[in-house]
Amino acid sequence: MARDTLVKFGAVSGGDTNNLPGWKVVEGEPTMTTTVQHTTEDGKVLSGTWQATVGTFHATYTDYEFVHMISGRIIITPDGGDAVEVGPGDAFVVEADFKGTWKILEDVTKHFVITL
Repeated sequence: MARDTLVKFGAVSGGDTNNLPGWKVVEGEPTMTTTVQHTTEDGKVLSGTWQATVGTFHATYTDYEFVHMISGRIIITPDGGDAVEVGPGDAFVVEADFKGTWKILEDVTKHFVITL
C-alpha cells in the first residue's frame, strides 16, 4: 500500500482530553484537548491540533515542538526567563528542555509538530 505524501488536516474531533505528560495546572481550571492528526511511519514526528481554555499550566518538555498559533493568546515564561506573549498567526519553537508556565489568556487553538 502506498503511503500518502501529503496529508491535509480535516476537522478536529476525538482528541485526548487528558493533560499532557509534564503539564500541571497551577492557576485556574484550564482544560486541554490534543488531537494527533498525523504521525510519520517511523513514529518520530507527530502533528495535529491542541486546544486549551483559560488558566495556567507549568510545562516540562522532553521533545522539540514547532507551534503555529491559530487563535487565542498565551504568555509563556521559561523558569528564570523572560515572558513572551504569542497570539494568532505567531509561529515559534519550544526546545526539548523547556520548563516554565503557559498562562492562557484567551482560549487557544494551535497547530503543532513534535519531534520525538
